[in-house]
Amino acid sequence: MDSVGALEAKTHLAELLDRVARGEKITITRHGVPAAMLIPIEEKQENVTHREIVEGMRALRKKVKRSKMTARDLVEEGRRH
Repeated sequence: MDSVGALEAKTHLAELLDRVARGEKITITRHGVPAAMLIPIEEKQENVTHREIVEGMRALRKKVKRSKMTARDLVEEGRRH
């Protein structure tokens, strides 16, 4: 793991981000004291289609038990808390 000062990090941020994207971990120091760490993101976000979102919402709706309370009752209950 490499360590760089805050001023150097500010000056060479794009280069540091390229190194992090390749898997390096870099500690940023302020007056020699570690202040932050740049680390690569481990998970890549998947692109989710609208269809998958709707199917997920439908599946969730099937799991939720219906209440006998009306929407107005739910709003009033929420205001009490």
